[in-house]
Parts: sequence; C-alpha cells; structure tokens
Amino acid sequence: MRSARLAKGRATTLTGSMALGILPFADEHLDGAARLLAARHARHRAACPLLPAQYADPRLAREALLAAWRAEGASGAVAVRGATLAGYVVGTPRPDPVWGANVWIESGGHAVEEEPEIVRDLYAAAASRWVEEGRTRHYALVPATDAPLVDAWFRLCFGLQHAHGARRVGRPSEVRAPEGIEIRAPEEGDLEALIDVDLALPQHQRSAPVFSTVPLPTREESRNEWLATFAAGDETLLAAYADGRPVACWAVVPVERSREHRELLRTDGACFLGFASTLPAFRGHGIGVALTQACLSWAAEHGYDVMLTDWRVTNLRASRFWPRRGFRETFLRLYRSIP
Repeated sequence: MRSARLAKGRATTLTGSMALGILPFADEHLDGAARLLAARHARHRAACPLLPAQYADPRLAREALLAAWRAEGASGAVAVRGATLAGYVVGTPRPDPVWGANVWIESGGHAVEEEPEIVRDLYAAAASRWVEEGRTRHYALVPATDAPLVDAWFRLCFGLQHAHGARRVGRPSEVRAPEGIEIRAPEEGDLEALIDVDLALPQHQRSAPVFSTVPLPTREESRNEWLATFAAGDETLLAAYADGRPVACWAVVPVERSREHRELLRTDGACFLGFASTLPAFRGHGIGVALTQACLSWAAEHGYDVMLTDWRVTNLRASRFWPRRGFRETFLRLYRSIP
C-alpha cells in the first residue's frame, strides 16, 4: 500500500522540472516548513492586512505549525526537491464528534514554496494514512486570497464549506433601527422569547441548501445556555425588540473566546461577532443591518479596531449579508468527505 511504502522511505513524482520526493513529516522538517508558512502568511497578509503580523516571522510561524504537529494523532507529508523543502501538509484529528471521523489541516498546517500543484501530491501521500485509519472527513483552512492554492485543493475534490471574514470597526455611528424596532441589551426576563431566537439559527442551518447535521439543541439546553450567559456577563448582547419582544440577537466577545480563531486566524485585540440570529418573520427588514451597526459602534467605543466573524457559504442569507456589511474573506474552510 502507498502509505506503507511512504512510511519506509521516499516516494517520487515528476511534478516540476526535477523529481519531487515525498516523505513523512518529521521533527527535522519543522524549521524548513516554518519558513514556507511564514512566506505564505506574508503574501496572505499583503492582501489581507487585518491578519496578525507576527506569523510572517518564521520563529512564530513555527509555533503555529508546532501546535498542529504536537496535537494527538497528527501526521503529514513533506515534498523535497534536491535539498530544498518545497512544501508540507500536516493533518490533525479533532475529538468533537460533530465533525465525524475527521482530519483537519489547520491554518498553519500547509504551505508550498512556489507551485500550488504540489499540495495535491502532499495530500495524496498524507490522506492515504488518514483514510486507512477510518478518518474520511477532511477539512482544510486555506487563504482566501490565494486563488491558485484554492484551485489546487478544489481539484482534490474539496468544496467550499465555510468562510472567515474581517473588517475594520471604524468610528462610532448613529444606529438607525427600522420603524417599530428598538435595539437594546436583552434581559433575563425575556428568556423564553430569546430561546426562540436562539433555536431559529440551527433550524435555518438544517434546511436547504445548508443541510447541517448538527443536532438541534432542546429548549432546555438553550435555556441553560442563556442562563449561563447572563450569569457570566462576559458577552456583549444586543437584541432587536418588536412590540416589547426580542426578535433578533447579536453577540460580541473578545476574539480569545473563539475556539476557531486560533493562530493565523486570530488578530490580536480583535472582537468576534460570534452569534447572530433573527426570527424568520423578521428577516430581510433591515434589523440585521441595524444590529451589526450597533455592534460596530459598541466595538469602536470599547477600543476595538477589528471585528471578525464567520459564516457557512451554503447559508444563502449569511453568505450575502456579511460581505455586504464590509467583512472580507480571509480564510476558507474547505471540506471533502470520502466517499
């Protein structure tokens, strides 16, 4: 089998003008891979200046790579041409059952020197082991601005599942709510209505064309989460009220609270718009625009320069709404399921 041969030594392919050697990723490759990652991030940041600057330094890029490589179950491959490291891929399983039997190629888990095509050879080598282990759901975080690299992943049968975006906060501005809508912080006394708002988002995600398989929370689970949120008091909540009842809610937290915004995705000192849900009957009436404006004004008043968020690209409303609010795609989460 290919993976057995790879584990024993060097596999070769004829990509490029000189034979490309494919080897298992090992500690000895960390420094060379970190240089490739730093160079990739510098190119990425030139197109997306809101990304963190520090990972253009190979020493700090190495830390991001090491976080993936030292994770339990990590494995990968490197491409060498002569004495030069031409690329690498490192995949890491996540324990969360919602992702299935998975491997994640995190934001620091891949880079190539010049030829995006090499990533296809690297994936071919690394993925044979993952599939033999029964890990057939593969996720890759790829710079959104690198079209040739995204195309190389697409030609591995990956599709676009999720987008991460960033925008400048700007200055505080007047919030203009639609007629009959009041925007303010929700109260614990609104709990039952807030549960309706909370459940509206996963219900929408389970419909076409998202078809999310994430289990719907129960009302009791939602109630307990709202009670914990009110008790902690560490989230900024802004809700839209119609006739005294909350019909939408947005939540903003420091980016450090986001489990997904790590390493190269995390802009230090940014805030994260991590929850946004509107009851179906009130969608498309300008409430989301007003709530986003209110969140940006709050962020500006509290010293934030950058706001991050993310969305499912198959969520038609979200994938149109957030770019129109000024969020520019930074990373794309690509997904492949085998078969």
